Amino acid sequence: MAATMSSTTNSSISSHSSSFVFTDFPRKFNLPTSRFSFLLLNDTSGGVSRSFQFSNRCCRTTTRRRRLFVKNVASDQLQKLQHPPSNSTDGIALDAFQPDSASVVSSIKYHAEFTPLFSPEQFDLPKAYYATAESVCDMLIINWNATYDYYEKMNVKQAYYLSMEFLQGRALLNAIGNLGLTGPYAEALKKLGYNLEDIVRQEPDAALGNGGLGRLASCFLDSMATLNYPAWGYGLRYKYGLFKQLITKEGQEEVAENWLEMGNPWEIVRNDVSYPVKFYGEVIEGPDGRKEWVGGEDIVAVAYDVPIPGYKTKTTLNLRLWSTKVAAENFDLCAFNAGEHAKAYEALKKAEEICYVLYPGDESFEGKTLRLKQQYTLCSASLQDIIARFERRSEDFVNWDKFPEKVAVQMNDTHPTLCIPELIRILMDVKVLNWNDAWEITRRTVAYTNHTVLPEALEKWSFELLQELLPRHVEIIKMIDEELVHTIIAEYGTEDLHLLEEKLKEMRILDNIDLPPTILESLVKLQESLIEDPIEDESSDTVNEQTEDEEEEAGSLNDDEDPETETKVTFEPDPKQPKMIRMANLCVVGGHAVNGVAEIHSEIVKKDVFNEFYKLWPEKFQNKTNGVTPRRWIGFCNPELSRIITKWTGTEDWLMNTEKLVGLRKFADNDELQSEWREAKRSNKIKIVSFLKEKTGYVVSPDAMFDVQVKRIHEYKRQLLNIMGIVYRYKKMKEMSPVERKAKFTPRVCIFGGKAFATYIQAKRIVKFITDVGATVNHDPDIGDLLKVVFVPDYNVSVAEVLIPGSELSQHISTAGMEASGTSNMKFSMNGCILIGTLDGANVEIRQEVGEKNFFLFGARADEIADLRKERAEGKFVPDPRFEEVKAFVRSGVFGPYNYEELMGSLEGNEGYGRADYFLIGKDFPSYIECQEKVDEAYQDHKRWTKMSILNTAGSFKFSSDRTIHQYARDIWMIEPVVLP
Repeated sequence: MAATMSSTTNSSISSHSSSFVFTDFPRKFNLPTSRFSFLLLNDTSGGVSRSFQFSNRCCRTTTRRRRLFVKNVASDQLQKLQHPPSNSTDGIALDAFQPDSASVVSSIKYHAEFTPLFSPEQFDLPKAYYATAESVCDMLIINWNATYDYYEKMNVKQAYYLSMEFLQGRALLNAIGNLGLTGPYAEALKKLGYNLEDIVRQEPDAALGNGGLGRLASCFLDSMATLNYPAWGYGLRYKYGLFKQLITKEGQEEVAENWLEMGNPWEIVRNDVSYPVKFYGEVIEGPDGRKEWVGGEDIVAVAYDVPIPGYKTKTTLNLRLWSTKVAAENFDLCAFNAGEHAKAYEALKKAEEICYVLYPGDESFEGKTLRLKQQYTLCSASLQDIIARFERRSEDFVNWDKFPEKVAVQMNDTHPTLCIPELIRILMDVKVLNWNDAWEITRRTVAYTNHTVLPEALEKWSFELLQELLPRHVEIIKMIDEELVHTIIAEYGTEDLHLLEEKLKEMRILDNIDLPPTILESLVKLQESLIEDPIEDESSDTVNEQTEDEEEEAGSLNDDEDPETETKVTFEPDPKQPKMIRMANLCVVGGHAVNGVAEIHSEIVKKDVFNEFYKLWPEKFQNKTNGVTPRRWIGFCNPELSRIITKWTGTEDWLMNTEKLVGLRKFADNDELQSEWREAKRSNKIKIVSFLKEKTGYVVSPDAMFDVQVKRIHEYKRQLLNIMGIVYRYKKMKEMSPVERKAKFTPRVCIFGGKAFATYIQAKRIVKFITDVGATVNHDPDIGDLLKVVFVPDYNVSVAEVLIPGSELSQHISTAGMEASGTSNMKFSMNGCILIGTLDGANVEIRQEVGEKNFFLFGARADEIADLRKERAEGKFVPDPRFEEVKAFVRSGVFGPYNYEELMGSLEGNEGYGRADYFLIGKDFPSYIECQEKVDEAYQDHKRWTKMSILNTAGSFKFSSDRTIHQYARDIWMIEPVVLP
């Protein structure tokens, strides 16, 4: 069902005049007329309700009126619209809109003509992509509006997922796949002279995320929609993303992302949905005792909505992104006319820059301020929106006690922590609730997902900065901290003040800041009373007399000790240390649930990161092992493998119920399946060969093993271990004759990808090192195709969708205990890629499911790390000679003139910042290269390797994000699926 246009060629769209007719559907359901082409019916049968003429403003720039004649494609479908079945929603028969390829062609033509994003002369690939995307949005909006209306009507409890990142990737293929329209769209585009694959490649990745945190959030949205859970996502609409990565002779260089330059067909700006956000100012108290935050800097957050379709379901959820601006009156017209242009748009610039860049560098005070502004904008605008929706659904009477029964807020890591004091502020200062009610409502509403054990990622913010930027929130945080201090004192008592001081220092939200005056005063008085009136030993009358020797020995031990300093506890902050606010502690205290994202990570969270809180509130702590959506990460990105899985499991249901993948295990030795499996893998490898040549210029052999490590560049992820292993391999090859090296080594293509944060110097050194090794190895005629090293620039979701299906070995080699979970390990395993890795994050559970024989394990375990670092600090570590050999080889200059002394030096010494091999590369290096020898051996046995690959896919059933979302919904959000009728 779509609009029909006059004839079209690949080069142009015809400009013949015609008349335009349509049903009442767009007006009735408040859809923009540019979004309803599937409802415009194009067959000669069936009636029409009215005619409409577009003026020349709706078409091309021309002096004559342009009209398009549209009729019905099938009168029975019109009858469905006019006489909907009993199971329809508000008169909409959602199952009526299933277009065939002819309808899709007409829809694409319509948008090429009437959605004026491009000039009309050409119908080239970019224009064809946008017209195609707009036509898909028509379908999404029908379900999108129906989903929203139904949730409003039923007043369901909703989960709201707050995240600084949503790494969506391309939307087109995912959307038509979820709608079940891949076939019609592929056929329609072929009729228009294009391949679907070529059209898909025109879409830029949405620059809204960086790594696993953002990709996880996007997988979760997909699963929530697919499983019909009522939920929304909230994030920020970054104009320039993180950055676009260029690889030059100097290593990594950063330029701004341009993903919005040509517009974004997947978003709809909601100019009617905006909220004020305030910074700075002061807090005043009214005569009634109520606090008011006044003055300061005011901006406006405007909503941009992105539809998130579920797979084979009517449910289409919403990702609401905030963009920032100021009101027109904030533009200083007088200053502008006086030539003071910078002053004139200063307020505008300050507002807009909040949503310029994801994770702006925070080395400077200005950078820290901007990051905090981003975080608060996300929290404030989202909570105002959530509260407005709650009040609207409550109609005449708002019962705030019911708020946690209708709203669940999930904080994705510590970035949205400010939603805790912000919710309290709104409830107290705007809705006039008292402290106890506001605090209780907040604690019942908010939950926290921890994603890291790295101290630098457990955010701490300067007290002074927060005090200046958000003065009212600091007051509220102080109140929360005071509640916590009372709880700690009640738990541990005041008998042992040393113990109490230790617990307060470790657990308080306010770090190195005075205790509340009333509490401090009582503790000081208690301390003074203990010093003045020490407790006497009841058995003092029967104490045995000490010998002279004993007295002398005791005296000598205590000569240097002041008996008063032994017992005195001051509870005073250290003036030499900064005053900080610990956001992770605030998350734990202010929410009702805390979860880790893999079994080993959740245990570390309980036993180490938040041990004191776990002992205080064990019921809060949970595990929710991450998962990834099988639709995008097998179904859509690896159609060859998907067809094989469907054939051998006998159903397509595995895309929804991944437990069906287990059925592959019984066929793992089957020769026919193995042959098909290898053929699919080779087909995907050939795609990688073409991709690498296009992106890097390097030509690699599809007959080599494809060995891949793609993820954010960080020292704990140990790309440095990988490349040093490659250097060792290269050195050994160079020492052998051609016959020896060919017999000894399996050919490999070692592929890297990932971004180093712009100010993370050591990570950027690692990128430079990898590219220098590649430049040397890849041009060495002695080595040829036996070894290639390729760094893929600007790694993102779309690159992952090319690399993962064709990968054969994937490296997940982080220092044990430092990777919370990982999700790329799940994606690789799903696609039949064997992993080499440490017992870290989700590797532990993946190995359990795929089988120990089908996972290459090496390295120290998490419970050994602390002792190994202690051993290093004591100078007891003895490096393996092979490790020393590699460092010397690098220092010899074989990889070019760049000075790698700083990089190699970080692996040496026993202590000091940036030294002493904190991430234990030297310790794990011997077991790593020995494990790689086992990889070579296994790869030579094609049947064994293929069986391992099949068993990895079969064992990945547990790692679907559908499974994870079910657990969140049941254990944390307490929401039920809501299926549209």
